[in-house]
Amino acid sequence: MRERNDLVLADMIHSRALESPDLDVLTFEHLSLDGGATPDEVRTFAELDLNANRLARALIDRGMERGDRFALMMRNHPEFVETLIAASITGTVAVPIDPRTKGDKLAFMLSDAACRGVVCGDYALPAVGAARSVLGGAGWVLALATGDPEAPALDDVGATGSIATILAGPEIGVDVRLQTSTDPLQIIYTSGTTGDPKGVVFPNERFGLFAMLGLLLGYGPDDRPYTGLSLTHGNAQAVTLAPALSMGLRAVFSRRFTKSHLWDVCRHYGCSTFSLLGGMVTAVYSEPPQPDDNDNPVRFVVSAGMPPAIWESFEERFAVSVFEWYGAVEGGAAYKPIGEGPVGSFGRPMAGLDMRILGDNDEECAPGIVGEICSRPEGGGSAEVEYHGNPEASSAKTRGGWLRSGDMGHTDDDRWFFFDYRKGGGLRHNGDFVNPGFVEKVLAEHPQISDVFVYGVTAASGAPGEKDVVAAVTIVDRDRFDPAAVFESCRAGLESNFVPSYLQVVDEIPKTASEKPQERFLLEAFATDADGVFARS
Repeated sequence: MRERNDLVLADMIHSRALESPDLDVLTFEHLSLDGGATPDEVRTFAELDLNANRLARALIDRGMERGDRFALMMRNHPEFVETLIAASITGTVAVPIDPRTKGDKLAFMLSDAACRGVVCGDYALPAVGAARSVLGGAGWVLALATGDPEAPALDDVGATGSIATILAGPEIGVDVRLQTSTDPLQIIYTSGTTGDPKGVVFPNERFGLFAMLGLLLGYGPDDRPYTGLSLTHGNAQAVTLAPALSMGLRAVFSRRFTKSHLWDVCRHYGCSTFSLLGGMVTAVYSEPPQPDDNDNPVRFVVSAGMPPAIWESFEERFAVSVFEWYGAVEGGAAYKPIGEGPVGSFGRPMAGLDMRILGDNDEECAPGIVGEICSRPEGGGSAEVEYHGNPEASSAKTRGGWLRSGDMGHTDDDRWFFFDYRKGGGLRHNGDFVNPGFVEKVLAEHPQISDVFVYGVTAASGAPGEKDVVAAVTIVDRDRFDPAAVFESCRAGLESNFVPSYLQVVDEIPKTASEKPQERFLLEAFATDADGVFARS
């Protein structure tokens, strides 16, 4: 008989439900959603355990066996967490997918993971309906009615079950069907920016290891972590959800990332820490300065990709400290504790991990020399990654025993690690490598700009390897936008080769579930929407 193991999500929740049944461990806030007109969705440990068991029975009733897979397409709702716990109880495998995914990409993920069904928010039903044929004749759909004004009624698209009906059912207990803690819990897909997405297989015990990250981050018993990152992404699970469930911290979640209400949420709920990714930092920093920016309960921000050009200004403006870390869905992690190491570094590898900067022939690069960030277990063991159904990609990712991140970086003389750019993604203009962070800082501080992302297009000069600098921006008022004034501020604040060649005005910077700007969509718009592009004179 399998022994209970609190690294396993199902066991963790059941244990906490026995120990602290009434602790309101998860709050899904509505302040940023509708100003608090509707009540927050709050879950205690007892409620999580009860609802997860109801959903586990629903999965079993739909014929789901150990190892069977289903898609989980939701924004941040408590039912997302309860469904993930239900997967752990039943030994099935959840496949979290950004609910904005549609078309061929969604069909690919459903087919690649051989999903037998879908659990989704009603807003995802049209996309699910269009791709449902890849589920096969027995494919099922469970839908959550959210009240989204653009979502169809459940019956209109052939939803085969209502989550609300299931959760209103009788109390029920389901025996945990896992055999070992290494049974898979979920398959999380990479962003697929350079090809088809690849599904990383996560065993149940890895969620428990996520939970331990809270201790490394320095969370205390009175901390209240917050995130607006999607739970379909590993960061929200690792930095916020798992530590909260493991340590009994009263975490707060927004339905989606909100830069304009972020500080309001933190003040209202007393959040002491929150998580940011690089693309989000610039968006938050771009908000017009307010007199109470530094009046908030946040003690530190857990950042992955804080732009060095903004780092100290961000800390000073908002009176917070930055805990910087680095990691990927496949593995490999490092961190820079608050107050240690140089600004701009993502730190040093976690205990038990050997991380190095390797050149083309796997030789270790000297300090200051850029190479690929690679890692493996300390002591010379081999890194392991399992891409679902893709052993060739798994082998390539861990060639020579090293986990190949695809990120380029360097170390300094004291072995602090720095990220430079994504492999193949360096931005060189007139012979100089342009640091987008410096450009983004100047633009983010301009009163006409509300968000910015800097990338490159093939240089008009035709010089090999060269790119012209494009600043994609959202603006405060289109009728009063003055591109000449924006270019002038760039000339005043940047060296000449860093000044953007073009300003690309967009309604919204397209981003992934992890708030990473999606360059390919901006490139498409750049090529087709000449009216929105302003060239430097």
